[in-house]
Amino acid sequence: MEEGIEKERPARILIVDDEETLCEALRFNIEEEGFEVDVAYSAEEALTLDLSAYSLFLLDVMMGEISGTQLAKIIKNREDTGNIPIIFCTARDTEDEMVNGLDLGADDYITKPYSIRNVLARIRAVLRRTVPAENADSQQSLEYNGLKVFPESKQCMVDGNEVRLPKKEFEILSLMLANKGKIFSREELLTRIWPEQVVVVDRVVDVNITRLRSKIGNYGRNIVTRSGYGYGFKI
Repeated sequence: MEEGIEKERPARILIVDDEETLCEALRFNIEEEGFEVDVAYSAEEALTLDLSAYSLFLLDVMMGEISGTQLAKIIKNREDTGNIPIIFCTARDTEDEMVNGLDLGADDYITKPYSIRNVLARIRAVLRRTVPAENADSQQSLEYNGLKVFPESKQCMVDGNEVRLPKKEFEILSLMLANKGKIFSREELLTRIWPEQVVVVDRVVDVNITRLRSKIGNYGRNIVTRSGYGYGFKI
């Protein structure tokens, strides 16, 4: 490397799972994609690390005394880690577990058994939204007054302030801003936003809409509900 030229450091991922064989398989395959990977075999071990140094957390739900959901709450409540994305990777695939994970602020929820290829695709998709905000001015945007979405860098700006949105919330908002005034049924949103999922319940759409409204300030009122029809962005 030439002197004075610093190579960009790859994203650093922390896997937290009490299945050691699974952890090592994930570590090997994720490192093969060029990421830096650390492993913790419990939430307690993870909490001894500098969590602010990571770009993404891949968490199991069912672990020891501190569960993956409890660890996620700790991460989201800390000022230095609250904006770091989380992907749950778990055998617990009930509707309530999935909704609970989304409510905690998880960016994605992968159920076991899964393919390594699927996990890698989800990781890349979540990390794509972490492009620095200073690149936003040169990009095309979808916008309404002070609400702007930049599809290329996966960013959302509300009255000049960046608001970090998980992948599904970002995609819902982008779709609505690109089709202002159109009402989308829950079935349409499920087909467009969750095409890779075999089974996703209507309630997941409602949860994501509620969370999205709360994050975009006064513009949350523009996301309207048409009873018996669905959701849309009113202008």
